[in-house]
Amino acid sequence: MRFETLKKLNAARRARQAAIAVTDISDGKVQVILEGEDVSGPLGEEIAKAFRSGKAATVDVEGRSLFLNVHLPPPRIVVIGAVHISQALARLAPVAGYDMTIIDPRTAFATEERFEGVELIADWPEDVLKDRPLDAYTALAALTHDPKIDDFPLSEALKAGCFYVGALGSRKTHAKRVERLKEMGRTDNEIGRIAAPIGLDIGAASPAEIALATLAQIVQAFRRRELVAAG
Repeated sequence: MRFETLKKLNAARRARQAAIAVTDISDGKVQVILEGEDVSGPLGEEIAKAFRSGKAATVDVEGRSLFLNVHLPPPRIVVIGAVHISQALARLAPVAGYDMTIIDPRTAFATEERFEGVELIADWPEDVLKDRPLDAYTALAALTHDPKIDDFPLSEALKAGCFYVGALGSRKTHAKRVERLKEMGRTDNEIGRIAAPIGLDIGAASPAEIALATLAQIVQAFRRRELVAAG
């Protein structure tokens, strides 16, 4: 791999930006395409498929045989709330290939005994997200039922374009949340992205079932996500 190619891929990795190395098999020339760059025609269609699947593939485009090597940032889940659903989700997420972080300022809940082996941050989301910003390859699940804890990260997730944003609570609870988020400057289109009540509708009742429904919805959102726009 040429130095310039490697340099561009490493820069994308550090920035948690998706990239594809396109190799022309006939002559070995490599082009790095970043997510959001404008690629039109049949190649653009193949590039979009590869970004969504995350899998390398050999494709034939306009008489050329091309190898697409996909480099995606590891998708991650940020959970707001060290609750029973979070405990179950922490066991399920790694199985599906997701790193997970739990943020909760309530030290009575955010204990290592309850979340052994999980990245757990017992601090306010406002403080944590200053140094660890959300991005398009992050799913955010707000589970505390407490507006003082949930609202800020929900607003930040919408602003950052997280591929999934979900919140626990009834439709009545969510209606009040919508008004608060509008006061925080979020638009109707942004707020409409929130999955609330959280999780796929599988009739989930227990914390483990809600965690399963939430993870399934996160995977669905990731595989069907809109690609990052050029900017």
